Amino acid sequence: MSATGSDRFAVPADHAERRARTNRVGILWMVVAMTAFICNDAVVKGVGQRLPAAQMIVVRGVIAISLILLAAWRMGALPRIADTMRGWVLLRAGCEGVGTFMYLAALFQLPLANATAINQSSPLFIAVLAMIFLGERVDRARWLAILTGFAGVLLVIQPRPDGFNVYAWLCLLATLVYSFRDLLTRRIAAGTPSILVTLTTASVVWLMAAAVMAVEGWTPMRWSELGLLALAAVFLATGYHAVISATRYAEVSVVAPFRYVGMLWALILGYVVWGDAPNALAWSGIGLLIGAGLVMLQASHRRRSR
Repeated sequence: MSATGSDRFAVPADHAERRARTNRVGILWMVVAMTAFICNDAVVKGVGQRLPAAQMIVVRGVIAISLILLAAWRMGALPRIADTMRGWVLLRAGCEGVGTFMYLAALFQLPLANATAINQSSPLFIAVLAMIFLGERVDRARWLAILTGFAGVLLVIQPRPDGFNVYAWLCLLATLVYSFRDLLTRRIAAGTPSILVTLTTASVVWLMAAAVMAVEGWTPMRWSELGLLALAAVFLATGYHAVISATRYAEVSVVAPFRYVGMLWALILGYVVWGDAPNALAWSGIGLLIGAGLVMLQASHRRRSR
């Protein structure tokens, strides 16, 4: 083979290897994100038995924003603080805030299982939107992994059919907003540090919660509750940064199924903390979730080989 022919095939192979590597890193970031978010939810679930949701978000947000600012300073990102005011960054943060409040409004009126099932359908939206707006190719193996993972989620949480109503549509709309948020993450300039995108997201959600708290009022807090919210803030800041990193540097249709990892952690924490043991259907769902991740990894490996 001539040198010209060899060079012609070397570039795509190198590109495929780099893409496979970034996808693997993106998958790891997504696993970290889902783990952090579930830990945050577990802490907030305990504290939320006495405190209003908006107040918890405000207190947790103050601590989270302080931690993010400290991390941005240590990473040397603060000189680019003006990047937080760029269009795509603000639009993404706005979607996060709007989606959060829509989801909470639906969650208060829906069984938790139904709301979770609807929210976990985001990989389906993401795959379709990525194909339409980002031009990503979603092959049959990836569709199989996404659909299998979603079926696993349904088996794990086993939503009741009588819980679907107008609030279910609101929850579905919130999930669509979250999906757009993930796609907007890919539009942010590569030079904008992810930690600053994290800062903008936390700040916008905090401002929205502060507006709600101004109407609801303040409930006196215990020091133990403040400590737990500080721990939740660490988990939240970690989750924000990890999910942003996952969706910025990897193909969103590849990392999307690994959102289901959160369900596995929810099962573990539910059993350890609250004594909730999965039934036979839930264990079947766990198997499907693990299988979906393996299918996605295998599909990524085959693309790299080709």
